[in-house]
Amino acid sequence: MSSRRGKFRIGLMVPFTNTNLEPDFALMCPPEFMVHTVRMGGYEEEAIPGADQMRGLGTSGLDEPLRLLNGAHPDVIVYGCTSATLTHGPSFDQSLSEKMSAMSGCEAITAAGALVEGLRRTGVDRIGFASPYVAEINSLAVSYLEKSGFQVVSRAEVDSALSNEGQGAMTPSEVFNLGLAADRDDIGAIVLSCTDMRSVEIIDALEKETGKPVITSNQALLAAVIRAVSWKGQLHGFGRLLSTSTK
Repeated sequence: MSSRRGKFRIGLMVPFTNTNLEPDFALMCPPEFMVHTVRMGGYEEEAIPGADQMRGLGTSGLDEPLRLLNGAHPDVIVYGCTSATLTHGPSFDQSLSEKMSAMSGCEAITAAGALVEGLRRTGVDRIGFASPYVAEINSLAVSYLEKSGFQVVSRAEVDSALSNEGQGAMTPSEVFNLGLAADRDDIGAIVLSCTDMRSVEIIDALEKETGKPVITSNQALLAAVIRAVSWKGQLHGFGRLLSTSTK
């Protein structure tokens, strides 16, 4: 019998102010998954997370975080910040994923890349977008998604520029209403972007209310992890994407 605890090991790279990605993975992950995390910097804690801040995180050095994470011998590496790569664009995101894979020796998944893959699995091309980001990042996110083949028909934003702590402090009810504001009759899916926003808890309710698939950063990350390790099972309670991710 193997002495290894857990069938699959997930290496999770988390922005150091993020307080929701790890709890979301704990909430969603099957018992066979062991999640090991390392925190990463590259931005100022007290500053409003604008485009320059997030671009800085995306280009910050990964050698030390990956070295520490590799000590757990993960089966897959997850880059747990959406805006850090979508502010640079799809080519940067793909290059970062390839770099992380080469440095770690295993498959690497980015949050932005997982969002796109999750959307592609819905089969829709007209979408609504919502996030807690500042307007500048939302515009870059829309550009990223449109370069990835989607038409962003509607966009919902928060009323004021939120700090890192403020983004993470949004309640599930506030997130639900933000997602609802992005809904329109002529879209096929709703995107809730941000690994530090409490989207996971309201996916089922928002899907029931709108009749549309809801794709969130953390849900899409786990769906991509499940496919990467070829886990066979069923996950319910976190939207259509996860209930069909093993098919």
